[in-house]
Amino acid sequence: MKTLLPFLLLPALFLASCDIIITEEGLERRLPPALDIDAKAIIEIPAGTLDKFELNKKSHEIEHEHKDGIPRVVQYLAYPANYGYIPNTLLAKEDGGDGDPLDVLVLGAAVEREAKLDIKIIGALRLLDRGEQDDKLIAVTRGTPFWKVNSMSQLNAEFPGVSSIIDTWLTNYKGIDKMESQGFIEREAALQILELAKISSE
Repeated sequence: MKTLLPFLLLPALFLASCDIIITEEGLERRLPPALDIDAKAIIEIPAGTLDKFELNKKSHEIEHEHKDGIPRVVQYLAYPANYGYIPNTLLAKEDGGDGDPLDVLVLGAAVEREAKLDIKIIGALRLLDRGEQDDKLIAVTRGTPFWKVNSMSQLNAEFPGVSSIIDTWLTNYKGIDKMESQGFIEREAALQILELAKISSE
């Protein structure tokens, strides 16, 4: 009996580390604990806004983007998520990227511009922007209903329609035939993109 005791305790230890929810039928359902933080994101454009801000790579300030001397405003529906970048990353042009830091969409309610968020990456949308690779990481942060999500498949199962909204928005907000979607990838592949894009902070 003594040798079996540690094994008998394992289920109890696992259940103690899980969240408990009550289903509509009144039954308990235990969810595995959420994964931890993968990176920090800096928000350039809060969810629900149209003004196009971006990081100035020379001044390292977030500034209103201008086109032909006019502040750029997206001529489409407002941003469906908080849009920003991951510091100390680069999609290098020699690797087919756009020469900018990795972009990220953080699901949830709007936050302040320049907010720094600890994020968990759940996947990415592979995109081509006029021939250049312009992948968008998809992430969640604490304090939102999405924090429990650990993958794109879980997002689709528990929040139907969200990924379709993101895909539709990103492939159309710049205009017709400007962006080409290559589909979503799961967390593990997205983390590989992040790892390859990391640069030294020194």
